[in-house]
Amino acid sequence: MNGSSLQTYAAECAEELPGARLEHPFGPDWEVFKVGGKVFMLMTSVPGRPVVILKSEPGEAEALRETHTDVTPGYHMNKKHWITLEAGDSIDKKLVKELVTESYRLVVGNLPRSDQPVDPETYGAHAGAARR
Repeated sequence: MNGSSLQTYAAECAEELPGARLEHPFGPDWEVFKVGGKVFMLMTSVPGRPVVILKSEPGEAEALRETHTDVTPGYHMNKKHWITLEAGDSIDKKLVKELVTESYRLVVGNLPRSDQPVDPETYGAHAGAARR
């Protein structure tokens, strides 16, 4: 998957999620997807290549970085809780969709129940967690 198709597909996945909104709070070079006012995905080419930045459980983030050469610590984010996806052979559409959905679920799970557009425990569960 190349960089522009990675970002295009990640954006398509994010736009399908209930309550997801695209904003540009950091200027035109950053696309920021939020749910309930909280960030779950960022996209930019600021580091010199197209990247997608997603929230991840710390243990899962570490496992992903160990098994996928194109997954690195979150660019300009907390390295323990965020990952960066770069275009490459270890990234495919299925993994992108799973990681975007999981990032969304993690953020929704931290919103007050009245602000949750979906049940974070069951939404997207059919897709499963990101595979190692």
